[in-house]
Amino acid sequence: MMKKKYFLGYLILLIGLLLWTKGTAFAQESSSLSKGQKVYIPAYSHIYTGNRQIPSLLTVTLSIRNTDMTHGITIVAVDYYDTKGVLIKQYQPSPVFLKAFGSVRYVVDYDDKAGGSGANFIVEWQSKNAVNPPIMETIMIGSRSSFTSRGQVLIDK
Repeated sequence: MMKKKYFLGYLILLIGLLLWTKGTAFAQESSSLSKGQKVYIPAYSHIYTGNRQIPSLLTVTLSIRNTDMTHGITIVAVDYYDTKGVLIKQYQPSPVFLKAFGSVRYVVDYDDKAGGSGANFIVEWQSKNAVNPPIMETIMIGSRSSFTSRGQVLIDK
């Protein structure tokens, strides 16, 4: 009976420690501020379905969301590349300012399959202040499927 009591106490202590360390790790991750980044975001203008690998077309929406509560950010470049890494389109002819909690979107039309199944966006943003980095994700929607992809930082300034 006494061993069971001690075991339960140690188990509760262990769970508490695990939750506490996860909480501090999360706080460390979310507190990394930046003055700018270059970000890679996967995009799929189509995916393959079935045994015969039939292309299924998708509409791609790139969403960029400023997560900083106080400061704005400037989107400097939004470039769209195909599966082979060839630049297809520059979506951002001039810088765009996003206020705190502001967002912007860019769309690759449903019937535009130039990007292919390995397309991607490269987005560059900057800020005068160290800010929470924006969330960048693509949302792909088609008649047979829908899914999202998150950005991966290439360069942090």
